[in-house]
Parts: sequence; structure tokens; C-alpha cells
Amino acid sequence: MTDHLDAATAGQVRDLHAFIAGLPKAELHVHHVGSASPRIVSELAARHPDSKVPTDPEALADYFTFTDFAHFIEVYLSVVDLIRTPEDVRLLTYEVARELTRQQVRYAELTITPFSSTRRGIDERAFMDAIEDARKAAESEFGTVLRWCFDIPGEAGLESAEETTRLATDDRLRPEGLVSFGLGGPEIGVPRPQFKPYFDRAIAAGLHSVPHAGETTGPETVWDALNELGAERIGHGTSSARDPELLRHLAERRIALEVCPTSNIATRAVTTLEEHPLEEFTRAGVLVTINSDDPPMFGTDLNSEYAVAARLLDLDERGLADLAKNAVEASFMDAAGKARVAAEIDTYTTSWLAS
Repeated sequence: MTDHLDAATAGQVRDLHAFIAGLPKAELHVHHVGSASPRIVSELAARHPDSKVPTDPEALADYFTFTDFAHFIEVYLSVVDLIRTPEDVRLLTYEVARELTRQQVRYAELTITPFSSTRRGIDERAFMDAIEDARKAAESEFGTVLRWCFDIPGEAGLESAEETTRLATDDRLRPEGLVSFGLGGPEIGVPRPQFKPYFDRAIAAGLHSVPHAGETTGPETVWDALNELGAERIGHGTSSARDPELLRHLAERRIALEVCPTSNIATRAVTTLEEHPLEEFTRAGVLVTINSDDPPMFGTDLNSEYAVAARLLDLDERGLADLAKNAVEASFMDAAGKARVAAEIDTYTTSWLAS
């Protein structure tokens, strides 16, 4: 009897994975360089042999094993250093779109750190042209819609904040696909309030505010992101679970958390998946979205993250469809785009359950 039940459970899990693989999705927290597949990283490393990044895709698995968040940042920046020409930028962007399409992602807001490229000598106009050319090609060839979030690399200080803000708000440079403004990198020793003037300028220029906060620091960092940076969504927000008042605030205002479970384990922000606060967020009524962050670096992808969420939240197909629609709701798509993707999710789910 036990064997029968185990077989039945295994079959349900396989069916759920198959459902997830075909489920139309939106992704709101995925990094440009952090999405470079082992194939692309090895190709870029071969182009730039002075880098310490391995050219062997198999060796990258060991290279992408992190001891803590600081080590992750160190490795991440070594991959950033492989993006040295506009051709590198275009290749990376287009291939990220291809991978998103494979996972049935209809719309993605890709976090891009232009300062990392312009300070390495890539011409700012050529950089913008490269990402836009890739975006348009991806939409034409794959049907996947990409939009950009330009983020400040917090570890690079206020110089990077000034440069990122200029690139995001100068009408002569600002790319058509840009919709939001963020803040990434380490949180410890990088207080959010110092970035308020830059977020004020970006918001005044019509961009949405989506800083990382509360990933490796406490809920006070999330409050700072809300109160000082005008955050409309929070990247990670993992420590929000420690503050019931903050959870109530997020739930009442429908301020979404961009949750990335495997990333949180890989960077040691959370010790184990069983301790992840995802269930606490949903129990408190917080709008949660599921995302992959830096998927190849963490040995995951968006489909795998939905499978993790299904296990942690005990979701069936309808529950997973609702989770996918959370990302649509929290996205910066226009109303027609949201309605279109939400309807596609409903149609797919109804068809799956009727088969």
C-alpha cells in the first residue's frame, strides 16, 4: 500500500512539474549578467582569456559554489568583468531572452547594471543600442517581452548612484524598454537612505522604484526602502517575516515581495528551504512573486523555483496559476498586457485540468 501511495505521489509530482513547464509566466527579479548560462559564460571567458573565470562549463559548477553573500558578490563581479564590448552585451541579452522563452516566460523585467559596463569602457550609447537591439529581436523572434530595471550597484558607492541615475533619466540615452530603478549589491554597510536623492530623481522621471532590501539585513532595511526610496516592490525582503507590522503594511498596500528561494539558500541569507519565510508571507496576505535572481549561478531556473514554491506552499495547479498571476499583477505591464498574460494563464490551466 505504501509503495502504491509513493508511486501515486511521485506521479503527481511529475504531473506538477510538467504543468509548471508549460505555464505562462512573468518574471520580475532576474539579473542580466547573473542569467548568463554556463555556455555563455564559458564563451565569454574564452573571448577574454585574462579572466579567472573557468572556460569549462563543468568547472563553473564549482566556481559558482558560494561560501556566503560576500563571496557571491566577488564571483558575480568576476563574471561582470567578462562583459567588455557591445557585442558581449548584445549576445548576453539575446541569449537570456532565449532561455526565458524556453521556460514560457511571456514578460520579464531584467535587472541591468549599466555602471558595471560603462566604467569598464563600453560606450554608453553603444550599450543602450545593444540591449535595445536584443530586446526587439527577442520580441520579434520569440514573442517574449523584455523590460529593463537599471540598478545601482551599492558596493560601488554614490559615484555609481549618480552615473546610474544619469543614464536612466537622460532622454538622449534612456532606452525605450526602461521601466524601473533599483538598488542591488550588499546591504550590510550600505544603508538605503543615502540613495534617496537618486531615487527621487528617477521617480520624478517616471520610473518605478524596486530596490533590494531585507535580504541579508533586518526588516529596518525594508522600512528604509519603503519610506526613503518610495519602493513599489521589494527585492527579496526575506527578513520582513520578523516584523508583523511590516507584513501588515506590505499586505494592505499590495507591495509585492520578489521572492527568490534558491538564491536565498545559495547566498546563506536563509539556512534551509524549510526555514524560508515564503509561507509566512502568504499567510500574512502579502503579494508574493516567484523569481530566479541569478539562475545559472544558483543551479536553478524559474520553473525550478515554481516547483520549490509548490512544495513549500503545498500548491496544486490552480494555486500555481494564481502564483503566476501574482507576478502579472505586480509587474509594470500596461493593463492590456496584464489582461492578455493573465488570460493565457487561465486558458492554459483550464485546458490542463480538463485533459
